Amino acid sequence: MMNDSVKTIVVQLKSESDESFGNPFDIPVDISSDKLQLICNALLQNEKQVPYLFFANDIEITKSLKQTIESNPSLFEFEKCLDIVCAPQAVFHVQAVSRCTSSIAGHSDAVVSVQFSPDGTHLASGSGDTTVRFWDVTTETPKFTCSAHRNWVLAIAWSPNGQRLASADKSGIIYIWDPKTGKQIGSPLSAHKQWVNSMSWEPFHFDPDCRRLASASKDCSVRIWDTVLQKVLFTINGHLQSVTCVKWGGSGLIYTASQDRTVKVWRSDTGILCRTLEGHAHWVNTLALSTDYVMRTAAFDPAFPNDRIELNTNIDLMVKNAKQRYQLVRNDNERLVSGSDDFTLFLWFPEKDKKCLSRMTGHQQLINDVKFSPDARIIASASFDKSIKLWDGKNGKFITSLRGHVKAVYQISWSADNRLLVSGSADSTLKVWDIIDKKLMIDLPGHADEVYAIDWSPDGERVASGGKDKVLKLWKR
Repeated sequence: MMNDSVKTIVVQLKSESDESFGNPFDIPVDISSDKLQLICNALLQNEKQVPYLFFANDIEITKSLKQTIESNPSLFEFEKCLDIVCAPQAVFHVQAVSRCTSSIAGHSDAVVSVQFSPDGTHLASGSGDTTVRFWDVTTETPKFTCSAHRNWVLAIAWSPNGQRLASADKSGIIYIWDPKTGKQIGSPLSAHKQWVNSMSWEPFHFDPDCRRLASASKDCSVRIWDTVLQKVLFTINGHLQSVTCVKWGGSGLIYTASQDRTVKVWRSDTGILCRTLEGHAHWVNTLALSTDYVMRTAAFDPAFPNDRIELNTNIDLMVKNAKQRYQLVRNDNERLVSGSDDFTLFLWFPEKDKKCLSRMTGHQQLINDVKFSPDARIIASASFDKSIKLWDGKNGKFITSLRGHVKAVYQISWSADNRLLVSGSADSTLKVWDIIDKKLMIDLPGHADEVYAIDWSPDGERVASGGKDKVLKLWKR
């Protein structure tokens, strides 16, 4: 217990990048987090009150500094100045979706992928019925049906500028689509010998035209395409088994995961191997980057939706905005988390080190999906063990388990303000979780069978889901 004679403590408020706010000063040791909010906003001279999270020695100050110290006495020394990190939260709030506003029939087989465009104005889905479909999110009706594929559509991916959609099928063929017309752009991209598991576009801040696309295949290769010239620029070989996931990072690197139990890091300009990340004991199923959300939304910041018109007419401004948003979340390092059939997740700093930063254990079955929160502070993982687990996004420390599903959890998606998470499960339900209070918020039944795919729109307005019942559902608050 803390000595009752200690009434004040010297603190230094700092940013997440270790920048000091003013000079050290005395505060009451029993100060509340609300009072810290007032002090922080006053020091930074914020005209509008910005909500902050506060951390002392990586421990969040939830109620008061005194309670935090008493819960972790070995971490605090009263004769030294205590650094308190002030982490700004999203200034806007996403309302939890609570009802199904549309159940849209159209697909004649399972819906296996659902994804909103970077600005949330378009929605696409891929299905076992060999079609890609575009949906009108305003009227919640079918818009275009794209039927060039001759096999199951396994993966779809929006370009960061929102002007193209790539879709890949079980025969390894990739098509590029125009979301405004539903028409095919150019010829099919065919070089893979087996099906494509995953695709990732080059980040917007490297190329606002979004020409280059990476595709990972069962044939053990990754191919880098120029989607305008419709040709393979180069092929990445090195994995010994199926490449399950590919991520194009924001610092000029490409990350790949494979059933050969490794994660590999490649240079995006040449395809040269930088390093191999080893440690998993079984297939590596999924990857997530701490910068995924800001690279997905690029220049489209959901906090400022009215800026879209100006941005769309000024490419230089869009690139500048995308770079600033990326650097803010990236901070010092782009972090990578990998999820495996060995029931574990590994956290890496893949730009500079092949050593695992943290091995995250606790799941009882294979990891199916993993996502960083938009601000990269929390990692959420979904597993066949029916649970979702939350981890610290910086050090991989376990936070809590979210339980409520009665069958395997297939996919998860974050709200744009980091406060909510939606999950889809084999138990035919979606569930919305309150991340602040770490509890189930809303149960969303409605699907008649397993939910394979979900996505929360980047603007926070709606959730889309699809699954084995062949129906696409839209959910709003």
